Amino acid sequence: MANHKSAIKRIRQNHVRRLRNKYYHKSARTAIKELRAETDKTVAVGKLPTVFSQIDKLAKRNIIHKNKASNLKSKLNKHVNALA
Repeated sequence: MANHKSAIKRIRQNHVRRLRNKYYHKSARTAIKELRAETDKTVAVGKLPTVFSQIDKLAKRNIIHKNKASNLKSKLNKHVNALA
């Protein structure tokens, strides 16, 4: 256990940030799964900007790497364009 006040505060901050990052990451993954499961192109095109926004926010907060974000967006765009 930490002995200094600053170390105790750091542990508390890390815990809160970890939970917040986990929430953002999980909600984005769920949105991605819902988009991939979508079969109607018009609905998928409507969901695409919100999912892209979530992915960009993850990259901005360093929860995922910027290249991973780019790859995800590219694959999702290809998937939506391939829908009939």
